[in-house]
Amino acid sequence: MSNDPLLQPYQLKHLTLRNRIIVTAHEPAYPEDGMPKARYRAYTVERAKGGVALTMTAGSAAISRDSPPVFNNLLAYKDEIVPWIREMTDAVHEQGAAIMIQLTHLGRRTRWDKGDWLPVVAPSHLREASHRAFPKKIEDWDIERIIKDFADAAERMKAGGMDGVELEAYGHLLDQFASPLTNELDGPYGGSLDNRMRFCFDVLRAIRTRVGDDFILGVRYTADECLPGGTGKAEGLEISKRLKESGLIDYLNVIRGHIDTDAGLTDVIPIQGMANSPHLDFAGEIRAATDFPTFHAAKIPDVATARHAIASGKIDMVGMTRAHMTDPHLVRKIVEKREDDIRPCVGANYCLDRIYQGGAAYCIHNAATGRELTMPHSIAKADCRRKVVIVGTGPAGLEAARVAGERGHEVVVFEAASDPGGQVRLTAQSPRRREMISIIDWRMGQCEKLGVTFHFNTWAEAETIRAERPDVVIIATGGLPHTEVLSKGNELVVSAWDVISGDVKPGTNVLIFDDAGDHAGLQAAEFLASAGARVEIMTPDRSFAPEVMAMNLVPYMRSLQKLDVTFTVTYRLEAVERSGNQLVAHVGSDYGGIARQQTFDQVVVNHGTIPLDDLYFELKPFSSNRGEIDHDRLIAGEPQSVVRNPDGQFQLFRIGDAVAARNTHAAIYDALRLLKDV
Repeated sequence: MSNDPLLQPYQLKHLTLRNRIIVTAHEPAYPEDGMPKARYRAYTVERAKGGVALTMTAGSAAISRDSPPVFNNLLAYKDEIVPWIREMTDAVHEQGAAIMIQLTHLGRRTRWDKGDWLPVVAPSHLREASHRAFPKKIEDWDIERIIKDFADAAERMKAGGMDGVELEAYGHLLDQFASPLTNELDGPYGGSLDNRMRFCFDVLRAIRTRVGDDFILGVRYTADECLPGGTGKAEGLEISKRLKESGLIDYLNVIRGHIDTDAGLTDVIPIQGMANSPHLDFAGEIRAATDFPTFHAAKIPDVATARHAIASGKIDMVGMTRAHMTDPHLVRKIVEKREDDIRPCVGANYCLDRIYQGGAAYCIHNAATGRELTMPHSIAKADCRRKVVIVGTGPAGLEAARVAGERGHEVVVFEAASDPGGQVRLTAQSPRRREMISIIDWRMGQCEKLGVTFHFNTWAEAETIRAERPDVVIIATGGLPHTEVLSKGNELVVSAWDVISGDVKPGTNVLIFDDAGDHAGLQAAEFLASAGARVEIMTPDRSFAPEVMAMNLVPYMRSLQKLDVTFTVTYRLEAVERSGNQLVAHVGSDYGGIARQQTFDQVVVNHGTIPLDDLYFELKPFSSNRGEIDHDRLIAGEPQSVVRNPDGQFQLFRIGDAVAARNTHAAIYDALRLLKDV
């Protein structure tokens, strides 16, 4: 047996967990009609196949109709969920893993105009900033109904074969009762800590009565809200002890912080550029004070930190949830002593930010996550070996090289620059986004193991490619900044890339016209403002940086607000002209009726990229498919078979930003779904 602390079994009451790594509850937003159907099941089972000890589903499943899901949660209040749960639990158990589900009533952390349009309820009329709903103050009959709903939902989950349920307290209704900031009730459920905790214990007793003792029951809760007037550390420790002493639960899942604002949520679940495992020591204090099984997860992305968490005795089970979205086979690779092959979570938080913006969770650099029904996590060998030539070593080109290498093909890659990475290498120059370079480093490491041949500092001409006598050519040359968007003065502006790379000297009074809304605009602003410039970010959109999304925006705002950056929305830069050593910006609005002028000494335009596609069009006449992709076959996961030129020498495809300006995930997805069938 291995002596690795992470691989030791753990006995949780009657349940034996095969190691110390768990996937904590999260909602990837894959349900169909509120049910965990084939897609949801495939996603969950993949992590069980990968060796995790316990996978928790839902973040969280709704137990009442007046707790409508705001990001496609499972609907645990419906009887029809039971057979779907049973299919999933049986499949997970077959892989040797345990499975639990998280249940909740969202309280005020939802919206009244979702689901059945019922008023949201909470122990006060105080609105949660994130979801903006003004709640109805909960009544006695609401409390009775919701307690029963919790018990009913838990009973359904047991009938579906779950090993247990976890109650989501922090930020949700249970915590809204417990916190003095959100509980304004009188009488038995408000006032003293005893009264504020009464609802939680009433729920736990009702569930335990319904499911019996041979069913795991836990609570994920905050032991310190980190808010003035809220549940502080001392009271959180008392809550922890009371939960243990109740005899109603089997473990604590400890959180520190609050989630009622984007900033609070981001501190609870940190993203790239923020410290790893910021709450681990705090969880360890709870474990030491209670001497009770303690789980914890919060940006523990790497095996070394997880191993320390267990070896030091700080916690009993370590959550590596986003890490498993990046690599569901993480545990298996630890067992096989292949830790270098683990695809690293880079903390980009594309997964969670998409959920909170109403989309499904996708990993920024594992395009198979959430697409297990159509995309492989392990690449199968091809029936016959082919020669694949790739131009470009950005994320698209390197993913193409990796997948083609896994297929067993001979792979040759040309890159004009001296180093791989493309736009990712550029964006990783900012300290906030330095972790992004792991997307490139991991692929380079995999390609080297697979024997991929690289030619750096090589500008590939059409003749260069044809001389390789390839069977398949992939153009992944990316794009160049698109700054010619003005009616006049395009030659007077610089790009966000120019600023980030250091190719241009920062001005002192700078306008950034951000018509792309991505990271580049904010990175340029931070660079310029940190250099002492006065910076205004202007966008024609009604909100700035929409592609950055909520949680990724938080660290930028903390920095840019301190640097006194001005944000201007709904205005469009139309033209620029020189006046002496200054630049006059002509500003209008898509809404009409506005024309004004402002003076700056530097104007930066961030408007995405234009494809660098000359090589593609030069090679197109020599290809058998003339660059055409059969979209139906691509989507169905079938090999490309288009022949438009029978005399063609090779198949030709272009991917990533060489097609159109998109993002890192789109580039990697292009490569995976095309090359997996080459």
